[in-house]
Amino acid sequence: MKWMGRRESGNIDDQRGNGRGLAVGGGLTAVVAVVFALLTGQNPLEFIGMAQQGGTSSSSEQKDLSTDLQSDANAHFVATVLGDTEEVWDSIFTANQMRYEKPVLTLFTDQISSGCGAASSQTGPFYCPADSKVYIDLSFYNDLKERFGAPGDFAMAYVVAHEVGHHIQHLLGTTDRIDNMRGRLSESKLNEQSVRLELQADFYAGVWAHYIQKKTILEDGERKTVLEEGDFEEALNAANAIGDDRLQMEAQGHVVPDAFTHGTSAQRMKWFKKGFDTGDMSAGDTFSTSSL
Repeated sequence: MKWMGRRESGNIDDQRGNGRGLAVGGGLTAVVAVVFALLTGQNPLEFIGMAQQGGTSSSSEQKDLSTDLQSDANAHFVATVLGDTEEVWDSIFTANQMRYEKPVLTLFTDQISSGCGAASSQTGPFYCPADSKVYIDLSFYNDLKERFGAPGDFAMAYVVAHEVGHHIQHLLGTTDRIDNMRGRLSESKLNEQSVRLELQADFYAGVWAHYIQKKTILEDGERKTVLEEGDFEEALNAANAIGDDRLQMEAQGHVVPDAFTHGTSAQRMKWFKKGFDTGDMSAGDTFSTSSL
């Protein structure tokens, strides 16, 4: 992906190295796990309710990447990807007579306090609806490559776009609607709704990629596409690497479908590809279809 020298989002909150420690609210530490919660055995929907109640949030001022992170390529990269999501979703929302409210992306190291409570880098990247922020420890870029076998910058771009997909769901009221089902559904049924929520976020990531593939920049006097050969495959590989079935098999040697909270590798690739192929938000209703 060609990203150097392109517009970076200004909605970056750099909390790395602050040594803030894990927040404790009401005597309990709330570990946030929205996207990669499977790795800690949690259902991300359990934390959406937490988000609605609020938590200890970060109030530090946002910092300018151009002055604070001059040598940090990964930080500049995710800032560029976030800028791309802002342009794409602002255009889509405007076309549908809606206003797009941009999320803030918070960079942290080791641990962070958010509007949903506290989290560590082991949580993985996550979105908190309580403060409309995406949280990422950039060490996850190495985890994606080394632990999950999904190298490449567009693999990380997919992760950022997926988290922004959860922000889209929050803006459209989908998150609240699913959260209202908690307490009325069995654990397996709640897990199924969680899978549908995650697959829709994958679809929205694909919609973003659909429009990014059309973006061009001037390079060496020629117009060239931002996406490069192999980028799409990098994103698909990342979606495949973090499927519930694959992670469960690696962790415990067998799979338990009723415990799935994010979708199988095949499902995650399918919905990302569908978003990429169509670019049509209306084609991503994962909650109505009987076949995921």
